Amino acid sequence: MYAQVIDSGGKQPKRPDDLSAEEKAFMQRIDANEKIEPKDWMPEGYRRTLIRQIGQHAHSEVVGQLPEGNWITRAPTLERKAILLAKVQDEAGHGLYLYCAAETLGVSRDDLIQRLLAGDMKYSSIFNYPTLNWADIGAVGWLVDGAAIMNQVALQRTSYGPYSRAMVRICKEESFHQRQGYDIMMKMAQGTPEQKAMAQDALNRFWYPSLMMFGPPDSDSVHTAQSMAWKIKINTNDELRQRFVDQTVPQAEYLGLTIPDDNLRWNDERGEYDFTQPDWEEFWQVINGYGPCNRERMDARIKAWDDGAWFREALAEHGKKRAQRQAKAVNA
Repeated sequence: MYAQVIDSGGKQPKRPDDLSAEEKAFMQRIDANEKIEPKDWMPEGYRRTLIRQIGQHAHSEVVGQLPEGNWITRAPTLERKAILLAKVQDEAGHGLYLYCAAETLGVSRDDLIQRLLAGDMKYSSIFNYPTLNWADIGAVGWLVDGAAIMNQVALQRTSYGPYSRAMVRICKEESFHQRQGYDIMMKMAQGTPEQKAMAQDALNRFWYPSLMMFGPPDSDSVHTAQSMAWKIKINTNDELRQRFVDQTVPQAEYLGLTIPDDNLRWNDERGEYDFTQPDWEEFWQVINGYGPCNRERMDARIKAWDDGAWFREALAEHGKKRAQRQAKAVNA
């Protein structure tokens, strides 16, 4: 979800007869639902896929602070400021957990960040949409974090141990994020007509970008089969998107808000909602750097990296001097 377009290194899983002895042993562990740990043997494609997925997930958590961070000082009450501040702080922590998980695969955090700044790694398309008013903060918490939970709960069962364990705490905190967003929307929906209209407008603008968060349709997601065979992914994009719609529609009805989809219908035969697919051309435009806030988000990350250069240099120098002191003490 936060890693919407990932190349697994192979469009389809290998046939059993084409697997090496090591690959067969590896797949037996996967099929037995054993966790793969950093020092275990793993196919290079598995390692590369995890690095890109976990790295892009981490980037999304960090970039995800930007649409909400500029509303901390403008939140309507001191309590709302404190809640939003805690939420943004959580997102920074999520990025940290995930960068640490990626580092267990033999890649440095600096390398992952450089890939992001160079445009070689992406982050979730949803964060390239602006938050224009306070209702948008509610929509982000309710819809965006709700979509995140839909995917991340499943990722607690992903096959790579450090990634799986990182998701346990992240899911607990994301549940708080969704509740605070829904609470904002409830207050606005039950407020003045103007406030309810703001809530409806926020829902209208964030509905389809939230559906895009799960990635392209399964028919266009050519690497899903391999990722699911490795149990890096637990559910397909379309399965998660359907589950999200089925969960969110009753929540909107309770708020007295209308999902902006004239084709939304309950399908008795399938036991789920029929709904309109997002504009996938818009999705690819945003993924490829042409969304409303792509340049703004990347400029902010580049500035943060450049502004932090002095600290990284000082930290490296401190580490060097500390190592020298320790060496002298050993040789004394």
